[in-house]
Amino acid sequence: MRVLLIYMCVAFGVYGAPLRRHVVDMTYTFDETTQYYPTLKKYERDTLIINEDPKDPYSAWIQLEEYASSTHAGTHMDAPRHFNKNGKTIDQLDITNFIAPAAVVDITRKAELNPDAEATVEDLLHWESVTGQSLNGTILMLKTGWGKKWGDKAAYYGTPVENPNPSQLHYPGISSGAAQWLVDNRNILGIGIDTVSFDSGASKGYPAHKILLGHGIFALENVAKMEDIPIYGAELHVMPMKIGGGSGAPTRVIAIFPEVVFPSTDFCHT
Repeated sequence: MRVLLIYMCVAFGVYGAPLRRHVVDMTYTFDETTQYYPTLKKYERDTLIINEDPKDPYSAWIQLEEYASSTHAGTHMDAPRHFNKNGKTIDQLDITNFIAPAAVVDITRKAELNPDAEATVEDLLHWESVTGQSLNGTILMLKTGWGKKWGDKAAYYGTPVENPNPSQLHYPGISSGAAQWLVDNRNILGIGIDTVSFDSGASKGYPAHKILLGHGIFALENVAKMEDIPIYGAELHVMPMKIGGGSGAPTRVIAIFPEVVFPSTDFCHT
């Protein structure tokens, strides 16, 4: 019994006992409120209701939907093919990369001061310093605070213009220098952000897209509830629709992480 208690103190008293899991749905509902890059086709849906005929034994009440939308609307994944004519399409991606640790780099304060703020190499290294972890093997998630603007089109795109062109957009992203540093020095599996694009609104020519997608790294855009997961310790489950030949797809993003409690010190007195 004494040996068992000592083992439990080591296993639970030091590292903490996982009590239950937090499960966070980081996906926006796909409907008429869905945000999409201004130049793309918006979401449209028709609903069909078939009523049951009591005289027909083969009939039933049925609801069906038909919808049309860009594959790059709402919470979605960019496959490398999106900016690389030789890149893999959604259905060709390695699904083992869709379950991976989340590395949440927070640039919210920078974005509050400047809507065109960009995550830099210094921000990435700061995350590694604080967590004691490497970005290797993670899905890098950029937390900008932009999720609170979801539903307010003018605030989310950073312009009051109803149908803006790319030169009128303002929102945070990742710098081209940081994107290049990642492909040169780290091995991330994907990148995600809580804005409409991981290139900042003020950037020109989509440099981060060209660099990261060009190196086979997938991207997640319009990710919800970034503020609800820890900077490290969450496991992401990323599930894009398997569209043949698709450069992108609507995607369900789920984060799972444990709630840890520590027993009282008296428990370890034997």
